[in-house]
Amino acid sequence: MEKSTSNIFHRRIVRSCGYSLKGLRDTFREEEAFRVEVALALLLIPVGLYLGETGVEKVLLAGSVVLVLLVEVVNSAIETMVDRLGSEQHELSGRAKDQGSAAVLLSLLLVLFVWGMLLLG
Repeated sequence: MEKSTSNIFHRRIVRSCGYSLKGLRDTFREEEAFRVEVALALLLIPVGLYLGETGVEKVLLAGSVVLVLLVEVVNSAIETMVDRLGSEQHELSGRAKDQGSAAVLLSLLLVLFVWGMLLLG
C-alpha cells in the first residue's frame, strides 16, 4: 500500500511541475517584458554569483533578479485573468493591471537597490 501512495505522490509532483513549466513557457511566449527580463537574468545572475563575496551577497544579487521574474509571472497571470473577464473598460480592471505593473516596478527597484548597496557600498 505504501508503494501505491508513493507512486501517486510522485505522479502528482511530476504533473505539477509540468503545469509550472507550461506556465513559464506560455509567459515567455506571450510576454515580451518577460523575455527581456529572462535575457537580463541570464546575464546578471552569473555576474552576481561572480561578484558576490559571500554566500549571502551572492544570494541577494541573484535572488533579487529571480524575484523580478517571479513578480512578472504573477503580473502576467493578473493581466490574463482581467483580459479573460472581458475587453470592456472597467476601473477595477485597470487598477488590477496597474497594481501588477507597480509590483514589477518595485521588484526592479529592489534589484537596483540591492546591487547598488552591495557593489557600490
